[in-house]
Amino acid sequence: MLAERFGDRPAVMDSLDQALSFNQLNKFAHAVAAKLIALSIQPGQAIASLLPNSLEAVWTSYGIRLSGAAEIPLSWGYTLDEIQWCETLAKFEYILTTRSREAELQAMGFRTLCVEAMIAIHHANTIQDVVIDRFPAVRAELTGRILFTSGTTGKPKGVTYTHGARWAGEQLLKATLPFFPKPGEKLLLMTPFVHGASLLTYAWCDYGGTVVLHQGVDTDRISPLLQRGEITAIFAPPTVLAKITSAFEGQIFDSIQCVFTGTQPLTAALYQKASKMFGHNIRVTYGKSECVNPITVLDPQATSDYFADQRNGSGACVGWPAPGVEIKIVQHETTGQVISSTATEDATDGEIYLRASHMSAGLIDQDGFRPYLPDGWHQTGDLGHFDEQGRLILTGRVADVIKTGGYRVNPDEIEAVLAHNPYAAQICVTSIPSDYWGEIIIAVAESADARWQNHCQSLLSTMSRHKQPRHYLSVDSLPRNPQGKISRKQVSKMILQRHQLKDGPYPELLALDPQPE
Repeated sequence: MLAERFGDRPAVMDSLDQALSFNQLNKFAHAVAAKLIALSIQPGQAIASLLPNSLEAVWTSYGIRLSGAAEIPLSWGYTLDEIQWCETLAKFEYILTTRSREAELQAMGFRTLCVEAMIAIHHANTIQDVVIDRFPAVRAELTGRILFTSGTTGKPKGVTYTHGARWAGEQLLKATLPFFPKPGEKLLLMTPFVHGASLLTYAWCDYGGTVVLHQGVDTDRISPLLQRGEITAIFAPPTVLAKITSAFEGQIFDSIQCVFTGTQPLTAALYQKASKMFGHNIRVTYGKSECVNPITVLDPQATSDYFADQRNGSGACVGWPAPGVEIKIVQHETTGQVISSTATEDATDGEIYLRASHMSAGLIDQDGFRPYLPDGWHQTGDLGHFDEQGRLILTGRVADVIKTGGYRVNPDEIEAVLAHNPYAAQICVTSIPSDYWGEIIIAVAESADARWQNHCQSLLSTMSRHKQPRHYLSVDSLPRNPQGKISRKQVSKMILQRHQLKDGPYPELLALDPQPE
Protein backbone atom coordinates (compact mmCIF):
# COMPACT_ATOMS: atom_id res chain seq x y z
CA MET A 1 0.00 0.00 0.00
CA LEU A 2 2.82 2.43 0.81
CA ALA A 3 4.44 1.85 -2.59
CA GLU A 4 1.12 2.38 -4.36
CA ARG A 5 0.49 5.63 -2.48
CA PHE A 6 3.95 7.18 -2.47
CA GLY A 7 5.77 5.46 -5.35
CA ASP A 8 9.17 6.98 -6.08
CA ARG A 9 9.10 9.47 -3.22
CA PRO A 10 12.06 8.92 -0.86
CA ALA A 11 11.20 6.75 2.16
CA VAL A 12 14.68 6.76 3.70
CA MET A 13 17.87 8.73 3.16
CA ASP A 14 21.28 8.18 4.73
CA SER A 15 24.10 10.52 5.71
CA LEU A 16 25.60 10.24 2.20
CA ASP A 17 22.30 11.43 0.66
CA GLN A 18 21.61 8.00 -0.81
CA ALA A 19 17.85 7.47 -1.02
CA LEU A 20 15.53 4.50 -0.87
CA SER A 21 12.15 5.12 -2.50
CA PHE A 22 8.90 3.58 -1.30
CA ASN A 23 8.90 1.43 -4.44
CA GLN A 24 12.41 0.19 -3.66
CA LEU A 25 11.56 -0.38 -0.01
CA ASN A 26 8.63 -2.51 -1.11
CA LYS A 27 10.63 -4.53 -3.64
CA PHE A 28 13.65 -5.12 -1.42
CA ALA A 29 11.53 -6.06 1.61
CA HIS A 30 9.63 -8.58 -0.51
CA ALA A 31 12.93 -9.97 -1.78
CA VAL A 32 14.06 -10.58 1.81
CA ALA A 33 10.74 -12.16 2.79
CA ALA A 34 10.74 -14.41 -0.27
CA LYS A 35 14.30 -15.55 0.49
CA LEU A 36 13.45 -16.41 4.10
CA ILE A 37 10.35 -18.33 3.09
CA ALA A 38 12.38 -20.20 0.43
CA LEU A 39 14.73 -21.25 3.23
CA SER A 40 11.71 -22.76 5.03
CA ILE A 41 11.81 -20.16 7.81
CA GLN A 42 8.53 -20.52 9.69
CA PRO A 43 6.39 -17.73 11.19
CA GLY A 44 7.69 -16.91 14.67
CA GLN A 45 11.12 -18.45 13.96
CA ALA A 46 14.07 -16.31 15.06
CA ILE A 47 16.06 -14.49 12.36
CA ALA A 48 18.83 -12.09 13.43
CA SER A 49 20.15 -9.00 11.70
CA LEU A 50 23.49 -7.28 12.35
CA LEU A 51 23.54 -4.01 10.44
CA PRO A 52 24.62 -0.41 11.04
CA ASN A 53 22.22 2.52 10.62
CA SER A 54 21.73 2.28 6.86
CA LEU A 55 19.20 1.87 4.07
CA GLU A 56 19.81 -1.89 4.30
CA ALA A 57 18.78 -1.93 7.96
CA VAL A 58 15.38 -0.49 7.04
CA TRP A 59 14.37 -2.77 4.18
CA THR A 60 15.79 -5.79 6.01
CA SER A 61 13.60 -5.04 9.04
CA TYR A 62 10.51 -4.62 6.88
CA GLY A 63 11.35 -7.84 5.05
CA ILE A 64 11.74 -9.97 8.17
CA ARG A 65 8.45 -8.65 9.50
CA LEU A 66 6.75 -9.30 6.15
CA SER A 67 7.91 -12.93 6.21
CA GLY A 68 6.32 -13.52 9.63
CA ALA A 69 9.64 -14.49 11.23
CA ALA A 70 10.71 -13.17 14.63
CA GLU A 71 13.12 -10.29 14.10
CA ILE A 72 16.24 -10.32 16.32
CA PRO A 73 17.98 -6.96 15.73
CA LEU A 74 21.53 -7.06 17.09
CA SER A 75 23.44 -3.91 17.93
CA TRP A 76 26.15 -3.19 15.35
CA GLY A 77 28.58 -2.57 18.22
CA TYR A 78 28.09 -5.95 19.91
CA THR A 79 31.20 -8.01 20.57
CA LEU A 80 31.31 -11.59 19.32
CA ASP A 81 30.78 -12.83 22.88
CA GLU A 82 27.63 -10.70 23.16
CA ILE A 83 26.32 -12.01 19.83
CA GLN A 84 26.92 -15.55 21.02
CA TRP A 85 25.03 -14.84 24.25
CA CYS A 86 22.09 -13.44 22.31
CA GLU A 87 22.00 -16.61 20.21
CA THR A 88 21.97 -18.69 23.38
CA LEU A 89 18.78 -16.93 24.44
CA ALA A 90 16.96 -16.37 21.13
CA LYS A 91 18.10 -19.54 19.29
CA PHE A 92 18.71 -18.10 15.83
CA GLU A 93 20.66 -19.81 13.09
CA TYR A 94 20.73 -17.17 10.35
CA ILE A 95 22.08 -13.61 10.56
CA LEU A 96 21.44 -11.03 7.84
CA THR A 97 24.53 -8.85 7.69
CA THR A 98 26.98 -7.01 5.47
CA ARG A 99 29.74 -8.61 3.45
CA SER A 100 32.28 -7.11 5.86
CA ARG A 101 30.96 -9.13 8.83
CA GLU A 102 30.26 -12.48 7.13
CA ALA A 103 33.59 -14.19 7.76
CA GLU A 104 33.72 -13.62 11.51
CA LEU A 105 30.11 -14.72 11.96
CA GLN A 106 30.58 -17.83 9.83
CA ALA A 107 33.66 -18.70 11.89
CA MET A 108 31.34 -18.74 14.93
CA GLY A 109 29.08 -21.27 13.21
CA PHE A 110 26.31 -18.92 12.05
CA ARG A 111 24.72 -19.12 8.62
CA THR A 112 24.81 -15.67 7.05
CA LEU A 113 22.71 -13.92 4.44
CA CYS A 114 24.62 -11.08 2.80
CA VAL A 115 22.33 -8.09 2.28
CA GLU A 116 24.40 -6.79 -0.66
CA ALA A 117 24.08 -10.13 -2.44
CA MET A 118 20.37 -10.46 -1.69
CA ILE A 119 19.48 -7.37 -3.69
CA ALA A 120 22.19 -7.53 -6.35
CA ILE A 121 19.67 -8.82 -8.87
CA HIS A 122 17.10 -6.27 -7.72
CA HIS A 123 19.16 -3.16 -8.44
CA ALA A 124 17.27 -0.01 -9.34
CA ASN A 125 17.75 -0.68 -13.08
CA THR A 126 15.83 -3.96 -12.93
CA ILE A 127 13.64 -3.38 -9.92
CA GLN A 128 10.48 -3.32 -12.02
CA ASP A 129 11.02 -7.02 -12.76
CA VAL A 130 10.70 -8.09 -9.12
CA VAL A 131 7.55 -10.10 -8.49
CA ILE A 132 5.55 -8.98 -5.44
CA ASP A 133 4.08 -12.04 -3.74
CA ARG A 134 1.25 -11.97 -1.25
CA PHE A 135 2.32 -13.79 1.87
CA PRO A 136 -0.09 -15.53 4.23
CA ALA A 137 -1.29 -13.70 7.35
CA VAL A 138 0.64 -14.38 10.56
CA ARG A 139 -1.02 -15.31 13.84
CA ALA A 140 -0.87 -12.44 16.33
CA GLU A 141 0.28 -14.62 19.25
CA LEU A 142 3.49 -15.78 17.51
CA THR A 143 6.79 -14.20 18.43
CA GLY A 144 7.46 -11.16 16.25
CA ARG A 145 10.49 -9.46 17.75
CA ILE A 146 13.10 -9.99 20.47
CA LEU A 147 15.08 -7.02 21.78
CA PHE A 148 18.03 -7.26 24.15
CA THR A 149 18.61 -5.23 27.27
CA SER A 150 20.74 -5.48 30.39
CA GLY A 151 19.03 -6.94 33.44
CA THR A 152 19.83 -7.22 37.10
CA THR A 153 22.18 -10.15 36.50
CA GLY A 154 24.44 -8.03 34.30
CA LYS A 155 23.78 -10.21 31.24
CA PRO A 156 21.47 -9.06 28.41
CA LYS A 157 17.95 -10.47 28.52
CA GLY A 158 15.71 -11.12 25.56
CA VAL A 159 12.53 -9.01 25.59
CA THR A 160 9.93 -10.96 23.63
CA TYR A 161 7.15 -9.28 21.64
CA THR A 162 4.35 -11.04 19.79
CA HIS A 163 3.39 -9.90 16.31
CA GLY A 164 0.15 -8.60 17.80
CA ALA A 165 1.84 -6.52 20.50
CA ARG A 166 4.32 -5.14 17.99
CA TRP A 167 1.50 -4.06 15.69
CA ALA A 168 -0.43 -2.50 18.60
CA GLY A 169 2.61 -0.50 19.66
CA GLU A 170 3.10 0.86 16.17
CA GLN A 171 -0.54 1.96 15.96
CA LEU A 172 -0.44 3.62 19.38
CA LEU A 173 2.76 5.46 18.50
CA LYS A 174 1.16 6.81 15.33
CA ALA A 175 -2.01 7.78 17.16
CA THR A 176 -0.09 9.85 19.72
CA LEU A 177 2.11 11.78 17.30
CA PRO A 178 1.75 15.54 17.86
CA PHE A 179 1.03 15.93 14.13
CA PHE A 180 0.84 13.71 11.06
CA PRO A 181 3.80 14.24 8.72
CA LYS A 182 3.11 15.18 5.13
CA PRO A 183 4.71 13.22 2.28
CA GLY A 184 8.33 14.25 1.95
CA GLU A 185 8.65 15.88 5.38
CA LYS A 186 11.89 14.70 6.97
CA LEU A 187 12.57 13.13 10.37
CA LEU A 188 16.22 13.01 11.48
CA LEU A 189 17.24 9.84 13.36
CA MET A 190 20.73 9.39 14.82
CA THR A 191 20.25 6.70 17.46
CA PRO A 192 20.62 2.95 16.76
CA PHE A 193 17.93 1.69 14.39
CA VAL A 194 17.58 -1.52 16.41
CA HIS A 195 15.54 0.28 19.11
CA GLY A 196 13.60 3.57 19.15
CA ALA A 197 14.72 4.78 15.74
CA SER A 198 13.03 1.82 14.03
CA LEU A 199 9.70 2.47 15.77
CA LEU A 200 9.64 6.07 14.60
CA THR A 201 10.69 4.97 11.10
CA TYR A 202 7.62 2.72 10.76
CA ALA A 203 5.31 5.47 12.06
CA TRP A 204 6.78 8.26 9.93
CA CYS A 205 6.90 6.24 6.70
CA ASP A 206 3.29 5.12 7.12
CA TYR A 207 2.29 8.73 6.38
CA GLY A 208 4.68 9.09 3.44
CA GLY A 209 7.29 11.03 5.40
CA THR A 210 11.01 10.65 4.74
CA VAL A 211 13.38 9.30 7.39
CA VAL A 212 16.95 10.64 7.37
CA LEU A 213 18.98 7.93 9.10
CA HIS A 214 22.49 8.79 10.33
CA GLN A 215 25.08 6.64 12.06
CA GLY A 216 25.38 8.63 15.29
CA VAL A 217 25.59 12.37 15.91
CA ASP A 218 27.88 13.79 13.22
CA THR A 219 27.41 17.54 13.63
CA ASP A 220 29.27 18.32 10.40
CA ARG A 221 26.78 16.25 8.41
CA ILE A 222 23.61 17.35 10.16
CA SER A 223 24.53 21.03 10.16
CA PRO A 224 23.62 21.64 6.48
CA LEU A 225 20.27 19.88 6.96
CA LEU A 226 19.38 22.11 9.88
CA GLN A 227 20.76 25.27 8.28
CA ARG A 228 18.74 24.73 5.10
CA GLY A 229 15.55 24.02 7.05
CA GLU A 230 15.17 20.55 5.50
CA ILE A 231 14.27 18.76 8.73
CA THR A 232 10.75 18.80 10.18
CA ALA A 233 11.40 16.72 13.32
CA ILE A 234 14.24 15.14 15.26
CA PHE A 235 14.41 12.14 17.58
CA ALA A 236 16.87 13.27 20.23
CA PRO A 237 17.07 11.55 23.61
CA PRO A 238 18.68 13.83 26.22
CA THR A 239 22.21 12.61 25.44
CA VAL A 240 21.72 13.42 21.74
CA LEU A 241 19.98 16.69 22.57
CA ALA A 242 22.93 17.73 24.75
CA LYS A 243 25.35 17.15 21.86
CA ILE A 244 23.22 19.17 19.43
CA THR A 245 22.62 22.10 21.75
CA SER A 246 26.32 22.19 22.60
CA ALA A 247 27.48 22.04 18.98
CA PHE A 248 25.02 24.66 17.68
CA GLU A 249 24.77 26.89 20.73
CA GLY A 250 23.23 30.29 19.96
CA GLN A 251 21.57 29.16 16.71
CA ILE A 252 17.81 28.91 16.10
CA PHE A 253 16.22 26.27 13.87
CA ASP A 254 12.61 27.30 13.35
CA SER A 255 11.84 24.62 10.75
CA ILE A 256 11.71 21.98 13.51
CA GLN A 257 8.10 21.27 14.47
CA CYS A 258 8.92 18.66 17.12
CA VAL A 259 11.90 17.26 19.01
CA PHE A 260 10.95 13.77 20.20
CA THR A 261 12.82 12.99 23.39
CA GLY A 262 12.69 10.22 25.97
CA THR A 263 14.58 7.14 27.25
CA GLN A 264 16.26 9.29 29.94
CA PRO A 265 15.10 12.14 32.17
CA LEU A 266 15.16 15.60 30.61
CA THR A 267 16.68 18.15 32.98
CA ALA A 268 15.40 21.72 33.32
CA ALA A 269 18.76 23.14 32.22
CA LEU A 270 18.83 21.05 29.05
CA TYR A 271 15.20 21.90 28.29
CA GLN A 272 15.96 25.61 28.52
CA LYS A 273 18.86 25.26 26.08
CA ALA A 274 16.78 23.15 23.67
CA SER A 275 13.75 25.45 23.75
CA LYS A 276 15.93 28.45 22.86
CA MET A 277 17.14 26.54 19.81
CA PHE A 278 13.93 24.81 18.68
CA GLY A 279 11.17 26.77 20.39
CA HIS A 280 8.62 25.14 22.68
CA ASN A 281 8.46 22.07 20.44
CA ILE A 282 9.99 19.45 22.75
CA ARG A 283 7.86 16.37 23.48
CA VAL A 284 8.67 13.91 26.27
CA THR A 285 7.67 10.24 26.30
CA TYR A 286 8.47 7.29 28.53
CA GLY A 287 9.34 3.94 27.01
CA LYS A 288 11.32 0.83 27.88
CA SER A 289 12.64 -2.20 26.07
CA GLU A 290 9.93 -4.18 27.87
CA CYS A 291 7.17 -1.80 26.75
CA VAL A 292 8.12 0.49 23.92
CA ASN A 293 6.98 4.09 23.48
CA PRO A 294 4.55 5.43 24.31
CA ILE A 295 3.94 4.44 27.93
CA THR A 296 3.34 8.05 28.88
CA VAL A 297 3.26 11.26 26.83
CA LEU A 298 3.93 14.90 27.70
CA ASP A 299 3.08 16.94 24.61
CA PRO A 300 5.13 20.05 23.69
CA GLN A 301 2.80 22.58 25.33
CA ALA A 302 2.52 20.50 28.50
CA THR A 303 6.30 20.10 28.57
CA SER A 304 6.72 23.87 28.32
CA ASP A 305 4.15 24.42 31.09
CA TYR A 306 5.84 21.89 33.36
CA PHE A 307 9.30 23.45 33.11
CA ALA A 308 7.84 26.93 33.56
CA ASP A 309 6.27 25.93 36.89
CA GLN A 310 8.70 26.86 39.65
CA ARG A 311 6.82 24.72 42.18
CA ASN A 312 7.95 21.46 40.65
CA GLY A 313 10.20 19.41 42.87
CA SER A 314 12.81 16.79 42.10
CA GLY A 315 12.25 14.09 39.53
CA ALA A 316 11.54 13.98 35.81
CA CYS A 317 7.99 14.43 34.53
CA VAL A 318 7.14 12.06 31.65
CA GLY A 319 3.45 12.88 31.34
CA TRP A 320 0.17 11.02 31.39
CA PRO A 321 -0.38 7.35 30.46
CA ALA A 322 -1.07 6.74 26.78
CA PRO A 323 -4.47 5.21 25.84
CA GLY A 324 -4.77 1.65 27.09
CA VAL A 325 -1.73 1.86 29.40
CA GLU A 326 -2.19 1.01 33.08
CA ILE A 327 0.32 2.16 35.70
CA LYS A 328 0.49 1.57 39.43
CA ILE A 329 3.03 2.48 42.09
CA VAL A 330 4.04 -0.27 44.52
CA GLN A 331 6.03 0.23 47.72
CA HIS A 332 7.88 -2.99 48.45
CA GLU A 333 8.85 -1.96 51.97
CA THR A 334 5.16 -2.25 52.90
CA THR A 335 4.80 -5.84 51.66
CA GLY A 336 4.03 -4.88 48.12
CA GLN A 337 0.94 -2.77 48.70
CA VAL A 338 -0.23 -0.47 45.93
CA ILE A 339 0.32 3.12 46.98
CA SER A 340 -1.50 4.73 44.10
CA SER A 341 -2.78 3.99 40.65
CA THR A 342 -4.08 7.53 40.14
CA ALA A 343 -3.12 11.09 41.00
CA THR A 344 -2.37 11.88 44.60
CA GLU A 345 -1.28 14.94 46.55
CA ASP A 346 0.69 12.72 48.92
CA ALA A 347 3.33 11.75 46.38
CA THR A 348 5.09 8.69 47.80
CA ASP A 349 7.75 7.03 45.68
CA GLY A 350 7.50 3.38 44.84
CA GLU A 351 8.35 1.01 42.01
CA ILE A 352 6.46 1.61 38.78
CA TYR A 353 4.43 -1.34 37.49
CA LEU A 354 2.79 -1.21 34.08
CA ARG A 355 0.45 -3.20 31.87
CA ALA A 356 -0.49 -2.50 28.24
CA SER A 357 -1.65 -4.21 25.05
CA HIS A 358 1.61 -3.29 23.30
CA MET A 359 3.84 -4.59 26.12
CA SER A 360 6.21 -7.50 25.60
CA ALA A 361 5.12 -10.99 26.64
CA GLY A 362 8.04 -11.63 28.97
CA LEU A 363 11.80 -12.04 29.24
CA ILE A 364 14.27 -14.73 28.19
CA ASP A 365 17.26 -15.34 30.43
CA GLN A 366 19.61 -18.26 31.00
CA ASP A 367 16.75 -20.20 32.60
CA GLY A 368 14.43 -19.77 29.61
CA PHE A 369 11.31 -17.70 28.98
CA ARG A 370 9.75 -15.90 31.95
CA PRO A 371 6.31 -14.34 31.46
CA TYR A 372 5.35 -11.35 33.56
CA LEU A 373 3.33 -11.54 36.76
CA PRO A 374 0.11 -13.62 36.62
CA ASP A 375 -2.02 -10.50 36.14
CA GLY A 376 0.24 -9.27 33.33
CA TRP A 377 2.00 -6.54 35.33
CA HIS A 378 5.62 -5.72 34.57
CA GLN A 379 7.93 -4.48 37.31
CA THR A 380 9.88 -1.72 35.57
CA GLY A 381 12.63 -1.28 38.16
CA ASP A 382 11.98 2.47 38.00
CA LEU A 383 10.99 4.56 40.99
CA GLY A 384 8.40 7.31 40.80
CA HIS A 385 5.02 8.73 41.76
CA PHE A 386 2.01 10.54 40.34
CA ASP A 387 1.77 14.27 40.93
CA GLU A 388 -1.43 16.17 41.72
CA GLN A 389 -2.25 16.42 37.99
CA GLY A 390 -1.89 12.68 37.39
CA ARG A 391 1.45 12.98 35.62
CA LEU A 392 4.07 10.31 36.20
CA ILE A 393 7.26 11.59 37.84
CA LEU A 394 10.38 9.42 37.61
CA THR A 395 12.74 9.76 40.56
CA GLY A 396 15.30 6.99 40.16
CA ARG A 397 15.83 3.28 39.58
CA VAL A 398 15.45 0.35 41.89
CA ALA A 399 18.56 -1.23 40.48
CA ASP A 400 21.68 0.73 39.74
CA VAL A 401 21.52 0.32 35.98
CA ILE A 402 23.51 3.09 34.30
CA LYS A 403 22.23 4.87 31.17
CA THR A 404 25.16 6.21 29.20
CA GLY A 405 25.28 7.36 25.59
CA GLY A 406 21.96 5.68 24.79
CA TYR A 407 23.00 2.33 26.31
CA ARG A 408 21.88 0.62 29.50
CA VAL A 409 24.85 -0.74 31.43
CA ASN A 410 24.73 -2.88 34.56
CA PRO A 411 27.65 -2.06 36.88
CA ASP A 412 27.51 -5.56 38.36
CA GLU A 413 28.66 -6.97 35.01
CA ILE A 414 31.73 -4.72 35.03
CA GLU A 415 32.48 -5.36 38.69
CA ALA A 416 32.38 -9.11 38.11
CA VAL A 417 35.25 -8.75 35.64
CA LEU A 418 37.20 -6.32 37.82
CA ALA A 419 36.93 -8.67 40.79
CA HIS A 420 39.90 -10.52 39.27
CA ASN A 421 42.13 -7.48 39.74
CA PRO A 422 44.73 -8.35 42.43
CA TYR A 423 45.95 -4.77 42.81
CA ALA A 424 42.92 -3.40 44.71
CA ALA A 425 41.10 -4.58 47.81
CA GLN A 426 37.72 -3.86 46.20
CA ILE A 427 36.44 -1.96 43.17
CA CYS A 428 33.07 -0.23 42.94
CA VAL A 429 31.60 0.75 39.56
CA THR A 430 29.21 3.69 39.76
CA SER A 431 28.22 6.77 37.74
CA ILE A 432 27.70 10.50 37.97
CA PRO A 433 25.14 12.50 35.94
CA SER A 434 26.13 14.14 32.65
CA ASP A 435 24.01 16.22 30.29
CA TYR A 436 26.20 15.06 27.41
CA TRP A 437 26.29 11.30 28.09
CA GLY A 438 23.37 10.81 30.47
CA GLU A 439 25.69 9.21 32.99
CA ILE A 440 29.46 8.68 33.10
CA ILE A 441 30.81 5.35 34.34
CA ILE A 442 33.54 5.57 36.97
CA ALA A 443 35.51 2.81 38.68
CA VAL A 444 36.59 3.55 42.26
CA ALA A 445 39.16 1.33 43.97
CA GLU A 446 39.79 0.83 47.66
CA SER A 447 43.37 0.42 48.93
CA ALA A 448 44.87 0.09 45.44
CA ASP A 449 48.46 0.32 44.26
CA ALA A 450 49.67 2.07 41.10
CA ARG A 451 49.11 -0.94 38.83
CA TRP A 452 45.36 -1.27 39.40
CA GLN A 453 44.11 1.01 36.60
CA ASN A 454 46.19 -0.55 33.84
CA HIS A 455 45.11 -3.99 34.95
CA CYS A 456 41.45 -2.91 34.95
CA GLN A 457 41.75 -1.71 31.39
CA SER A 458 43.38 -4.97 30.40
CA LEU A 459 40.60 -7.02 32.01
CA LEU A 460 37.93 -4.94 30.26
CA SER A 461 39.61 -4.85 26.84
CA THR A 462 37.14 -7.34 25.29
CA MET A 463 34.06 -5.65 26.74
CA SER A 464 32.02 -3.24 24.62
CA ARG A 465 33.47 0.26 24.72
CA HIS A 466 30.29 1.84 26.10
CA LYS A 467 30.60 -0.39 29.18
CA GLN A 468 34.16 0.65 30.00
CA PRO A 469 34.68 3.28 32.73
CA ARG A 470 35.70 6.75 31.59
CA HIS A 471 37.57 7.50 34.82
CA TYR A 472 39.41 5.53 37.51
CA LEU A 473 39.76 6.86 41.05
CA SER A 474 41.45 5.46 44.12
CA VAL A 475 40.39 6.06 47.74
CA ASP A 476 41.48 4.78 51.12
CA SER A 477 38.06 3.31 51.90
CA LEU A 478 34.69 3.01 50.19
CA PRO A 479 31.46 4.04 51.95
CA ARG A 480 29.38 1.13 53.20
CA ASN A 481 25.93 0.66 54.66
CA PRO A 482 25.33 -0.83 58.15
CA GLN A 483 25.38 -4.32 56.66
CA GLY A 484 28.84 -3.71 55.26
CA LYS A 485 27.71 -3.47 51.62
CA ILE A 486 29.24 -0.74 49.47
CA SER A 487 26.71 1.99 48.66
CA ARG A 488 27.00 3.08 45.03
CA LYS A 489 24.95 6.20 45.74
CA GLN A 490 27.35 7.25 48.48
CA VAL A 491 30.33 6.53 46.25
CA SER A 492 28.83 8.79 43.56
CA LYS A 493 28.18 11.47 46.17
CA MET A 494 31.77 11.20 47.40
CA ILE A 495 33.06 11.66 43.82
CA LEU A 496 30.99 14.83 43.34
CA GLN A 497 32.15 16.21 46.70
CA ARG A 498 35.77 15.83 45.69
CA HIS A 499 35.61 16.59 41.96
CA GLN A 500 33.97 18.90 39.46
CA LEU A 501 32.81 17.47 36.13
CA LYS A 502 33.89 19.28 32.98
CA ASP A 503 31.21 17.84 30.70
CA GLY A 504 31.37 17.17 26.98
CA PRO A 505 32.39 14.44 24.52
CA TYR A 506 35.61 13.85 26.51
CA PRO A 507 34.51 14.53 30.10
CA GLU A 508 37.11 15.45 32.70
CA LEU A 509 37.06 15.14 36.47
CA LEU A 510 38.77 18.13 38.06
CA ALA A 511 39.88 17.60 41.66
CA LEU A 512 38.56 20.21 44.08
CA ASP A 513 40.74 21.71 46.78
CA PRO A 514 40.43 19.61 49.94
CA GLN A 515 38.08 21.09 52.50
CA PRO A 516 39.50 21.90 55.95
CA GLU A 517 38.62 19.44 58.67
